[in-house]
Amino acid sequence: MKYVLGLDQGTTSSRAILFDDKMHPAFIAQQEFEQIFPASGWVEHNPDDIWTTTLCTAKEVLDKAGISTSDIVSIGITNQRETTIIWDKNTGEPIYNAIVWQDRRTADICESLKDRNLEPEINLKTGLLLDPYFSGTKIKWLLDNIAGARENVDKLLFGTVDSFLIWKLTGGRSHLTDATNASRTMLYNIDKGCWDADICAMLDIPMNILPEVKDCAADFGSTDLLGSPIPIYGVAGDQQAATIGQACFKPGMMKSTYGTGCFALLNTGDELIHSKNRLLSTIAYQLDGKATYALEGSIFIAGAVVQWLRDGLKIINHASDSETLAINADEHHKLYMVPAFTGLGAPYWDAQCRGAIFGLTRSSGHEELCRAALESVGYQTRDLLEAMKKDIQHAQNTTLRVDGGMTSSNWAMQFLSDILDAPIDRPTITETTALGAAWLAGMRAGFYPDQGGFSDHWELDKNFAPNMDAPTRDKFYAGWQDAVSRTLSNR
Repeated sequence: MKYVLGLDQGTTSSRAILFDDKMHPAFIAQQEFEQIFPASGWVEHNPDDIWTTTLCTAKEVLDKAGISTSDIVSIGITNQRETTIIWDKNTGEPIYNAIVWQDRRTADICESLKDRNLEPEINLKTGLLLDPYFSGTKIKWLLDNIAGARENVDKLLFGTVDSFLIWKLTGGRSHLTDATNASRTMLYNIDKGCWDADICAMLDIPMNILPEVKDCAADFGSTDLLGSPIPIYGVAGDQQAATIGQACFKPGMMKSTYGTGCFALLNTGDELIHSKNRLLSTIAYQLDGKATYALEGSIFIAGAVVQWLRDGLKIINHASDSETLAINADEHHKLYMVPAFTGLGAPYWDAQCRGAIFGLTRSSGHEELCRAALESVGYQTRDLLEAMKKDIQHAQNTTLRVDGGMTSSNWAMQFLSDILDAPIDRPTITETTALGAAWLAGMRAGFYPDQGGFSDHWELDKNFAPNMDAPTRDKFYAGWQDAVSRTLSNR
């Protein structure tokens, strides 16, 4: 039996998954790692944790399967996007912790750029808005604030997590990234397909530290750290990898991933659409030198709100407990939880606001808090879909394909369908992020079929149809909009 090894480096854990010749996940290994919060709104990871958990899970999954590297056709990598690492190219040592995509420390840098009226140019070229979410201002912060960084910049390399892992896996031979990850840095011109010198100059970022950009299915080098050399043939940022894993290859197809955050992507084909409703234009994937574009809505806190119930409030022991408690909540006791722990993403883009709960009474309990937490994900998704409907006709009557840990909750998915008034399709294989990266690598190796064959492989597990009357839906959503308006920092 031959396999493709998918390395899925996420925000809270690293996973390694072996996919068999039918593209089914056969063996999985996973390790969580520490989340570091040095100050309010700051989120960091130790790059060594990112690397060691990735390498260890890769070794562990091979041991579980009882196979050697000769049984691995190729490696596909998918990763938490925008998270920023700068390291010494001679020693391989990072100059500082990885600054995570959720981090808000560069809000002042973004505001100063807005004050100079630079956001329109950045948006036109990169498809992105000026927000601490993206890598560009994180790079600037590291170069400006870490002792010796500016003075020794010729010795440094920048990378998002994929680039860092490729560099480590290849023993420093490959300083590469793919077009999807590059498109999330706020430094990449997604129309021309190159790093943008003007934006780099705005942020005082030397272009020599940036990686070379390749297609999603390409030769990224090989690694011999697991045994005999294995080629790395597939790379995509996690949300684009999930779009691929959901076989959303046709314009108008849409997926939404519910992990730490929630990210909805709508395929717009070869048409680069600039949102008028504060969504993002991005590269969905790039194959054979041709970019396919998407509109994206980004929610910073989705599954993380359940993690907060477990680790912060300690009102549940396991994530799955939230569903049981939500089902038992008082239906007449309406709470709204706005989980702006690190600000709000699309379509609000408010880096300064923080989380809030509205409607608390003496009888509010664990059940009501869990229900409000799960409902917040549905409400935020509707915010995204409403914006998409204003931007593009494709979004009017689309079926949403969902994936990620939260989709295992039937209650949460039914509420999502109800509040969106749209059908929800959950696939049989929910490991769509790793699957997307694995398909890229396996397809490049000639082991997996082309797009058509892969689309035929997609299988439905369960469809959720809306079952809420319009007055109730509108009343619930109006309450959410009121709660958000009270939470925004600039209200």
